[in-house]
Amino acid sequence: MVGARRSNDWGFPRWRSYDATEREAVKVRLCDRHNCSEPGDCPAPKSPNNPDRWYFCQKHAAEYNKGWDYFEGLDKEEKAARTASEQSENAGYQESQHYGWATSGDGTRSADEMRALDILELEADAEFAAVKKAFRARAKEVHPDVKPDDAEAALEFQKVSLAYDILKSAEERREWKG
Repeated sequence: MVGARRSNDWGFPRWRSYDATEREAVKVRLCDRHNCSEPGDCPAPKSPNNPDRWYFCQKHAAEYNKGWDYFEGLDKEEKAARTASEQSENAGYQESQHYGWATSGDGTRSADEMRALDILELEADAEFAAVKKAFRARAKEVHPDVKPDDAEAALEFQKVSLAYDILKSAEERREWKG
C-alpha cells in the first residue's frame, strides 16, 4: 500500500482543483459605448428595420432606448399599418397585459391610459387625484343635464366618462398589485 495516494476531496468532486480547460479566459463582449468597460449583453438595433446591432451594458442600453422612435420616418398611414400588423402578430401576448408587463412606454401607463389622459387634457405622469378633478370639471361642462339637447356635449360626456373609467380601473389594478 505504499504507492496509494490519498484523495483530498473527501468524496466531494468540486473540492478538488479544476481542470486547466476550465481555467481558460472567457471572451466577453464589451459595451459598444466609448470608454465603457462593462459587458455588452444588451443588443439594440442600429436603426429601424436594420439587422445590425449595438451591444450595450444595461445602463447605456437604457440611455439609448430612451430616445428611440420606432416609427421614425413613417407617415401616419404607415405608422397605423405597422401598429395594426404588430398587434395582430402579437395577439397571443395580449393576455400578458393583465400582469402589467405588456404596457407601452416606460411601463407605467398603457396606450389606452395615455389616450384617456389626452381626452382629459392631462400629462402622462398625472396622479389619480388630478384625474378625478379633471373628470369632474369636464363632466360638469358637458353633462346631459347641463346641456340637454346638445348631441356633441352628450358624445363628449361619453368620451370623458370612458376615459375616467379606464384610468380608474388601471389605478385599482395598481393598488391591488401594490
